[in-house]
Amino acid sequence: MPANVQRIIQEYAEAAGFPALKRAAAAQSEAYRAGRPLPLANGESVAAYLVTRMPATYAAANAVLREVRARIGPVESLLDAGAGTGAAALAAREHFPEAAITMIERQAAPAEAARQWLPGAIVLLGDVAHMGTLAPHDLVIACYSLSECGAAAAARLWQAARVCLVVIEPGTPHGFQLIRKVRDDLLAGGAHMAAPCPGGGACPVIEPDWCHFAARVERSSLHRQIKGGDLGYEDEKFSYVAMARQAVEPAGSRIVRRPRQQPGLIVLETCTPHGLETVRVSKRDRGRFRAARHAAWGDAGIS
Repeated sequence: MPANVQRIIQEYAEAAGFPALKRAAAAQSEAYRAGRPLPLANGESVAAYLVTRMPATYAAANAVLREVRARIGPVESLLDAGAGTGAAALAAREHFPEAAITMIERQAAPAEAARQWLPGAIVLLGDVAHMGTLAPHDLVIACYSLSECGAAAAARLWQAARVCLVVIEPGTPHGFQLIRKVRDDLLAGGAHMAAPCPGGGACPVIEPDWCHFAARVERSSLHRQIKGGDLGYEDEKFSYVAMARQAVEPAGSRIVRRPRQQPGLIVLETCTPHGLETVRVSKRDRGRFRAARHAAWGDAGIS
């Protein structure tokens, strides 16, 4: 994340103190695993979230919005619905620097934190699930918030999206089921696929499998101390869908698993308009092999 954001997060952490951070982080982990809304009612809980969860949320949103920008181009306005501490809006600032930002968050404490790194944004306190008609914005983002608002809120968010709606959820079977429902409902209503799917046909993923991606996140020393971890990184798993008002050119295929490298061979598991396909790229095919070596989970497939 930007250096100024990291500095402010450190200030939050120092003000809360390590014992309080550890207690709050444990409560948030329990709520996250249980699928309950995260308690962010005070400075300690916000500080714990900033240290342990905001970097991962930012990383997931950053990966998604990089792809969305490539598909839809620039926008003039965006709405972050259920913004929390503004991780998705902060990532959107990187890829849509020209866009005016509005954030809606039901809890005052995280909204106040978001104001510090997005001072030019409009911040509205309210619950997206129970607010009146949402003002139209070119791009509408619901990052790890639709599960709290309820799947029915997706239709209201879509109505507010002039260009594109992006929904991101945890990369779990439950998170993917919510994403798939949003995808199917909006496609049935005439929306167009922007990402990650290579087309608007039926999803080929069959339970108990699920479609998800990963973003690698650098873990601060404080994060490792709070969580009791040794690794300097973690992989944030997420599922997402981006639906557009007008037809855009989606990826020809999508890499849906981490590429497997073998001697002289790279194996890519891909989703295509015709279903799931395994692509084996031999070292003898120099151009494609070079491209496959640089391909990553979640990227568009190689041609």
